[in-house]
Amino acid sequence: MNSFTLQTRSRTDFIKIDRQVADFVHETGLEEGVVTVFIPHTTAGITINENADPDVTADMELVLDRAVPWEGGYAHFEGNTAAHVKASMMGTSAQVIVSGGQLQLGTWQSLYFCEFDGPRTRQVWVKGISER
Repeated sequence: MNSFTLQTRSRTDFIKIDRQVADFVHETGLEEGVVTVFIPHTTAGITINENADPDVTADMELVLDRAVPWEGGYAHFEGNTAAHVKASMMGTSAQVIVSGGQLQLGTWQSLYFCEFDGPRTRQVWVKGISER
């Protein structure tokens, strides 16, 4: 397993992590297989979504804030229930096929680290499994 650190900039932040994951694939020599990206945090997640238009992540933030507002009469004493729910909605892991030593993402796809309780220093764990 490998890991890398991210510094998020705001309460909600979507950070493209394709380069870091592709670097891991290259450094480990993984040619054919799958790479799993895991987020070991309860108020952050991961998603695969469009990378061409930054309005997509802005709209995702807007929709998530509408669905799970920060003020909602929640019982959790730390005051970050919305972040926990949003992280659960995104999920803690994503898998990407690796072929020819390259991540097999669609034309408009990228991996995004999703921060919901920032700014913070976060970890991303990466594990590759070879088909051979």
